[in-house]
Amino acid sequence: MNQFQGSHILSVNQLDLDAIQTIFTVAQKMTPYALREKRTKVLDGAILGNLFFEPSTRTRVSFGCAFNLLGGRVAETVGMASSSLSKGESLYDTARVLSSYSDVIAMRHPESYSVREFAEGSRVPVINGGDGANEHPTQALLDLFTIQKELHSKGLGIDGMHIAMVGDLKYGRTVHSLSRLLCMYKNISFTLISPAELAMPDYVIADIENAGHKITITDQLEGNLDQADILYLTRIQEERFPSQEEADKYRGKFRLNSAIYTKNCKSNTVIMHPLPRDSRLQANELDNDLNNHPNLAIFRQADNGLLIRMALFALTLGVDNQLEKYECPVNWYSRKADR
Repeated sequence: MNQFQGSHILSVNQLDLDAIQTIFTVAQKMTPYALREKRTKVLDGAILGNLFFEPSTRTRVSFGCAFNLLGGRVAETVGMASSSLSKGESLYDTARVLSSYSDVIAMRHPESYSVREFAEGSRVPVINGGDGANEHPTQALLDLFTIQKELHSKGLGIDGMHIAMVGDLKYGRTVHSLSRLLCMYKNISFTLISPAELAMPDYVIADIENAGHKITITDQLEGNLDQADILYLTRIQEERFPSQEEADKYRGKFRLNSAIYTKNCKSNTVIMHPLPRDSRLQANELDNDLNNHPNLAIFRQADNGLLIRMALFALTLGVDNQLEKYECPVNWYSRKADR
């Protein structure tokens, strides 16, 4: 992908290493704005159509906040029932109309490839905020950005690393997209840990193998984490299962707490999770006793999501080189700026 301005961001397959590095470079430039050290009004007057037809907290709010931090305004639709899609309107018609009201659109939808279908009717750039069990490209980018930063702080790089992915790898779209991005790097070892029924899809495994990476597939947590540089957990994606009873069969099967981490992981293994983590007693996949652990990166991960989404808005709207021109001071007290 050589041209961001005016382009849709629908799949990680659009990206190469140069494009990823461009996004990461711009994301790093967003740090002072995210920390409220200063403001930029580079998107003053621009409107984001934030269309979330599936439940979301972090992704929806971070897209909106990312646009606000660049000076833009957000028009939001939440839930299928509150939209004309519930009346039988097509994605194409919805796109044709709503894109006339917006300068860029972020969209999440429960059906695979729905965001691509929507983009075909849109007159403005569309950014995929998650389409069913298919992809979540902005999450994959923020995950990769986090991996790069966390490993760099330990004197390591992505090439040659070992990542263990744990949990619902069948329906977890975040691990699908992240795996595809990691295939661009060199000599990575993947350990995929899940129940056989929730294994990584064959096409993702084929991508990993065709890229020449090492892959281990198992249903056992113990004994398979000792070499991992990154431990990436996922929750059971209960909304993708045919019934609650089916999802409950796997809930709580893989759990990580401080004792399990100490026993099975290296002392510097980074813990990641796309959130939300399921903290209900019957699941508790990532225990609260890890909340203050220095290698728990889940909240740094979420912070990085703001930077990545700000970068994508700046790139698709062609203002990535105008940020400083529209800077102004922060005139309210911010604890963020104090840290």
